[in-house]
Amino acid sequence: MKIQMQPMGAYQTNCYIVTVDGKDFIVDPGVGATEWVIAHTTNPVAILNTHGHFDHVWSNAELKERLKVPIYCPEGDVFMLEKDPFSQGTPSSRADVAVKPDETVIIEGIGMKFLHFPGHTPGTSAIELGDIWFCGDFLFKGSIGRVDFPYSDPTAMKKSLERAMEYPKNVTLHPGHGPNTTLEAEKRVIPYWIKAI
Repeated sequence: MKIQMQPMGAYQTNCYIVTVDGKDFIVDPGVGATEWVIAHTTNPVAILNTHGHFDHVWSNAELKERLKVPIYCPEGDVFMLEKDPFSQGTPSSRADVAVKPDETVIIEGIGMKFLHFPGHTPGTSAIELGDIWFCGDFLFKGSIGRVDFPYSDPTAMKKSLERAMEYPKNVTLHPGHGPNTTLEAEKRVIPYWIKAI
């Protein structure tokens, strides 16, 4: 597996290109991601959204049009792609596949699981590929996603954090903002955030 990452836009949202068996998966193409993605892919097969916030999906529509690849988004957040609920001027896109909570999808023979961790948004998911999570705005190094936005749910976030604490294996976390970390490392600080919410 090869992972390329580039922070995009004013919020420095991490866009990832994940290459498995020569197939490129684009994770969270944010503001201005299109040209970087095109320059760094050779065989794009899908766009994967961890959740529907504008800074993670801004380039969905343009990339779908130019690369002719489908968009996979957690079903709880597909409305955000279409309706621009935060009035940011986000180009409208449509999920080709609305992924159900904890569903494993097979794309070009590659399996990945959309682990559902609602709270930051209704559909927030960590995309598990092998021993890696692309966790969007669920977990960051030393922190968690905000729960004070429209459509956020602090109670759901607490349950999601408790679920993460019980996850049985260590995985490397590639978050939507900031540096990589591991679930084992974050389990040392998650209890603080459960109490703080």
